[in-house]
Amino acid sequence: MSKIIGLTGGIGSGKTAVALYMKSLGIPVYIADEEAKKLMASQEMEQEVVKELGPAILSDGHIDKKKLAQVVFNDSNKLQRLNSIVHPKVKQHFDQWVQNHHNHPWVVKETAILFESGSYADCDLIITITAPVDLRIQRVISRDNTTKEQVLQRIQNQWTDEQRIAKSDYTISNISVKETEEQVNKILNLLKNQ
Repeated sequence: MSKIIGLTGGIGSGKTAVALYMKSLGIPVYIADEEAKKLMASQEMEQEVVKELGPAILSDGHIDKKKLAQVVFNDSNKLQRLNSIVHPKVKQHFDQWVQNHHNHPWVVKETAILFESGSYADCDLIITITAPVDLRIQRVISRDNTTKEQVLQRIQNQWTDEQRIAKSDYTISNISVKETEEQVNKILNLLKNQ
């Protein structure tokens, strides 16, 4: 059975970049956000979400990601309700994915809300990715074509770096690509020698 590396960090920290680097090294990577979006696109789940959060999140009969984000990031109760629908289905999907990759010594689960969702409990090891808040904001604004206020709102809905680091086995400071890759390699070498 594969051991699970939980890979987490706040929005804009560069979790996905680190996950993709690990994938390039041959480690299977599960990017929870992407898988959740695919699962949410199913008719069954879409209906469940609309039933719970109302038709204001729809455009052309389907969930509009920007409208959904506006609704849930402005109301922590609605964010919790959305998570109560999405997380169990993502967990079930991830468990099946791990079974499909059982022949690998390590697999990676990349998710921003590893601790908030409780899925950290399924991990054998946790790595937190950090970056200065200003850099994170800059990355998200350019990536998502959003505003500083919207990014700060999302940051406030997530755990702080300090909270994540306190529960993690390793921390990677993601400021430059070269230094980040060196930190990843160092951790992976330690894991190979365990």
